[in-house]
Parts: sequence; C-alpha cells; structure tokens
Amino acid sequence: MANYFSIFLVVLTVASGLIWLIDSFMFAPKRRERQAISSSANSDILAKDQDVQLPWLVDTAQQIFPVIAFVMVLRSFLYEPFQIPSGSMMPTLLVGDFILVEKFSYGLKDPVARKKFVDLGAPERGDVAVFKFPPNPQLDYIKRVVGLPGDTVIYRNKQLQIKPACDTAENCAPMETVELKFESRGDAYQQFSPLEKYTEQLGDVSHQIYRKAGRSNYINRYFQQPGTQNDEWIVPEGQYFVLGDNRDNSEDGRFWGFVPEENLVGKAVAIWISFEFDRVPSSWVPGWIPTGVRFERVGSII
Repeated sequence: MANYFSIFLVVLTVASGLIWLIDSFMFAPKRRERQAISSSANSDILAKDQDVQLPWLVDTAQQIFPVIAFVMVLRSFLYEPFQIPSGSMMPTLLVGDFILVEKFSYGLKDPVARKKFVDLGAPERGDVAVFKFPPNPQLDYIKRVVGLPGDTVIYRNKQLQIKPACDTAENCAPMETVELKFESRGDAYQQFSPLEKYTEQLGDVSHQIYRKAGRSNYINRYFQQPGTQNDEWIVPEGQYFVLGDNRDNSEDGRFWGFVPEENLVGKAVAIWISFEFDRVPSSWVPGWIPTGVRFERVGSII
C-alpha cells in the first residue's frame, strides 16, 4: 500500500477535481442564467458583480486542483524526494543527504494500490534502489542491488561473490568474486573503530564501500534460505537481493531476505541538497536543525 501522504494527495486531487467538474456542468450554467436575467432587468452592475461571485468551496477547488494534480503526478510517476536517515549507505550517501528518486525507472504504478500498469524497466546490478521494507512496508529503505532474479549470491569473509542466473548448465558462468580495491583507512569511524574504504566493481558500476577490520560476527543472524549455506542465497524469480554500502552497519538482505518486485519504489539518481547535523547533544538547539550545508555534494549523481 502507498503511504498516507500519497493517499491524501490522491483524495485531495480527486475531490477538488470533482467539485470543479460538477460545478462547471451543473451549477455554473444556472448562475450564468441568473446573471443574464438580472442584467437585462435592471442593468445593475453591482448586482451583476455579486451574482458572478463563485461559492467559496468551488473557488478553492479551482485554485488548488492544478497545483495538487501537478504535485501528485510529479511525485507518483516522475520524481520523489527522500531523506537519508542513517549511515547504512556510507560513503555513497551520508546522513542528511536529500535525494531524488526516479519513480518511472522500474515501471509506472498507481499511487494507492501500487500495482504496476506500465512496465518500463527493471533494476540492474549496482543500482541504488528505494523500496518498501519487506518486514514492514510502511518503511522506505534504500540499498544497492547486488543480486538479480536467479543469481546465486555469497557474502563470505566480507567478500561478495556472485554467480549470474543462467537458463541451462551449458551457458552458466562460474561463481565470480567481486573485485575490491583498497583505498584508505580511518576516514570514518564506527563504534570507535576505523573503517576501511574500498572501491567495489559491481558489474559495470564502480562504487565505494566501508568495511570494519577483522572478522564479522553477524553470520548467526543471517537470513537462512532452505537448501543453502548460512552465507549463501539464491534469488527467487521476481525478487532482488540488496546490500548497504556500509557493509558492517547495514540491516540489509543478509538479515531479512529478498525484495519483491512489487515493493520497489524507484531508482536513486541524484543528491539535491545535503545538510550537516553535527550539533553536540548538550546543545539547546533542536537536533533536527542543520548546522551547515555540504555544497560539494549538491547535484551529485548517485
């Protein structure tokens, strides 16, 4: 289901449009008739001005309908803004980034029932996608698509391996280890531990990730798919496997499974503004007020 704001936009658009339409066909002609009779009877300009005045409800509907309809179409089918609330996609996306999500990349869906009615494309490996969190569809999540339908994905010893889907055993590609290149250490910290930055080559997409040094102790929490090892997943048809770029600080598909196609919202394409929130906890200023703007990130392509 859509979120409450989407439903509110649709209801307001339909209601204001119906009020305008009903008035145009039923009540406006009667008002014009009364105006013509009044004008021919006494030629009173004041009476004419009073008679032509629209009812408050109709006047309001005519003024807000074009604006609300434009916002609904833009937000439902073209682009929608989202805020990054956590560090699970660092260093690609930072807390305080506001991004634009291209809604039509993965097809057009109606804004209420979220059923696809025009198929325009599907996620590709390496896309940064926004989706409805499968365990709780009221929440919007953002992660990177690493596994496509039919792929076999392994995340072992903090190393990603992918075997692409194949139709027959003859044309199956072997399991491939995703290429990593070490960049730096200590650019950011997590729980007082320095993070290591790597460049990851995911198909045609080159992007950066963070990892903590040492072995992972999260494998006992991984989503267990029947018939596979603890750190291995076979992506079902019509679903996708996603990971956060901050690999040791991301609640992603490793822990809850796959993203169904119907949960997809769109593809993140750009950062339109980025705020800093570096205020100390003891400050009297509310924490939601930014401390600065990261101008160097504005307009960045994701």
